[in-house]
Amino acid sequence: MIGLKPPAALLQTPGFAHYSLAWSPFHNTRIALASSANFGLVGNGRLHIVSMGPPQAPGGPPTLNCDKYFETQDGLYDVAWSEAHENQVVSASGDGSIRLWDIMLNVCILLFSVDWSNTKKDTFASSSWDGTVKIWMPDRPRSILTLQAHHSCTYQALFSPHQPDVVATCSTDGTVKIFDLRAPSYAPTTNAFTNPMSAAALTVPASGSEILSIDWNKYRPFILATGSVDKSIKVWDCRMIKMGEVNQVGGVCEMQLPGHEYAVRKVQWSPHHADVLASASYDMTCRVWNASPAVTGPRMMYIHDPHTEFVVGCGWSLYEEGVLASCAWDSRLNVFHI
Repeated sequence: MIGLKPPAALLQTPGFAHYSLAWSPFHNTRIALASSANFGLVGNGRLHIVSMGPPQAPGGPPTLNCDKYFETQDGLYDVAWSEAHENQVVSASGDGSIRLWDIMLNVCILLFSVDWSNTKKDTFASSSWDGTVKIWMPDRPRSILTLQAHHSCTYQALFSPHQPDVVATCSTDGTVKIFDLRAPSYAPTTNAFTNPMSAAALTVPASGSEILSIDWNKYRPFILATGSVDKSIKVWDCRMIKMGEVNQVGGVCEMQLPGHEYAVRKVQWSPHHADVLASASYDMTCRVWNASPAVTGPRMMYIHDPHTEFVVGCGWSLYEEGVLASCAWDSRLNVFHI
């Protein structure tokens, strides 16, 4: 709840603005951090591998150390840990490439142009400015499936934690789409040759502005949260979906969570509580919400506001309940307790 804030652990990486972070699914003290020089506008990128150590003083915050970093020729904008190999990380770069790293061998294993499935642990998805979503396996040099999900930028593609062949996407076009990878490849259109679109099992017209982030609820199948340019966070019930059918339009907005003053760049459900949601925004804050349908009063539980630039990433620890990390364009990584 809002009140006295515990001290946050801090790591600063001068000269590199942060874009995304991911907690290791194998080690409860390890974080991967994607960053870019010059706020990602021009220049190289870095993948930082960060470890969290014990406090330097009793009652103080844990220490954060950058164990190593890897340079790239273009900025890095997203990162995800392998669900099968504890030392492998995949990163997404502004030059359209995807790199798979082995952090112990200090090498880039594959170079081709990021969410790793936690049900099909040998599979991950990438999304692109050209509207496509590609499905990859680390041991193959090319994608195993390409979806033309949207006509414009697809900001995020996420595997469902409940159904291994279901992927959700969000885009500049203001829609959320849910794809069944077992369904027919293309939707029937008037001109499928020059303008083919992959068949979505469900399309949710979620916003009149760009949708920058989505996340599946870890406990409630077909419940998703969205974060948009219009400052809104919305929770969607997509249970009307019928797998195997295509071109359905629907979805019910279960609630809106007002409070951010600028665009919402990231949303993520808690891995420990079905109704707790974190968000990161260009208003330089990271916030935590109570999204329980039973709550009638204020829903904002916590505001984390020491950042001095756009907060673009947040992520819950998979092992420690109530531990949240945030990263921002001020080159700072914070880890704190809610």
